[in-house]
Amino acid sequence: MATTTGLSLNQKLKIFETCSLIRHVESEISRRYEKGKMRCPVHLSIGQEGVPAALSLILNPKDYAVSTHRAHAHFISKGGSIKKMIAEIYGKSTGCSGGKGGSMHLVDKSKGFMGSSSIVGNSIPIGVGLGLAIKLKKSKNLSVIYLGDAAVETGVFFESINFSVLKNLPVVFICENNLYSVYTSLKSRQPRNRKIYKMVKAHGLRSYFFDGSNPFSYFKKLEKILEKSRRKSEPCFIEFSTYRYLEHCGPFNDDNLDYRPKKELLKWKKKDPYLNLKKKLEKNNQQKNLIKKIEKKVYKIIDESFLFAEKSNFPLKRNLASNVYKKK
Repeated sequence: MATTTGLSLNQKLKIFETCSLIRHVESEISRRYEKGKMRCPVHLSIGQEGVPAALSLILNPKDYAVSTHRAHAHFISKGGSIKKMIAEIYGKSTGCSGGKGGSMHLVDKSKGFMGSSSIVGNSIPIGVGLGLAIKLKKSKNLSVIYLGDAAVETGVFFESINFSVLKNLPVVFICENNLYSVYTSLKSRQPRNRKIYKMVKAHGLRSYFFDGSNPFSYFKKLEKILEKSRRKSEPCFIEFSTYRYLEHCGPFNDDNLDYRPKKELLKWKKKDPYLNLKKKLEKNNQQKNLIKKIEKKVYKIIDESFLFAEKSNFPLKRNLASNVYKKK
């Protein structure tokens, strides 16, 4: 299912720019985390940047998206404010959730990013509800639901795909299969030889599988898949094989725990989406210069975002109960 036919240099550069932005933002979070100013847990997606980078060109601001505890990349690819995201991780009042949600509770409604949740599978029915709203309004938007392989093991996932098929909703399920739920591998959690996308297909959804590490190879097909869901107002499921390089929760490397085979780690490090896209694009001096300009722009955004977070104030105590659900 791999082809780069029809992908322009400009499209490739835009995909790379988002990939680079995600990689460097999260790398900077990892680098600064030990200073103790980011007091919330962080789930980084370094190594998984390819999928949201591709989707950043396909989705529009009116499309909705919801995500998981590992939400930074999805928030960034949807155009969410990086300044507000970093401020949120710092617990500042200028954060996208007012400094009350932290890394796992990001939102930017102006860009259609409707929220992320720390509970596995929790945002799936929210995304389906957004799909129902789109259907009732007869608009041509999509509701994109990011989930991991562990969320496929929750009851709410099956209820949600069933409802989406039953009501024929414009919902796109994006499953980033990184093979692990914390320290437990997929093979220890699911039956031998099960393919997630094939299992979902049996429930009545158009289902697809791609190697998520090379967005250039599947971009055009992904574009057509989502366009069909948009045009026909129908659900689909797309599984991407991918891999996180750092620990499940936290800014560090945890290879010393030996829960992931060294051969597996080496295999996926060779498929690094950021490094491989960069290598593909640096074919001549002209393109090398374009990459340098992109990365200079990325570093500037990151420096400004962390400075914004550092200088912002913490929420006031009197606002502690604002913007939260409470009994009257």
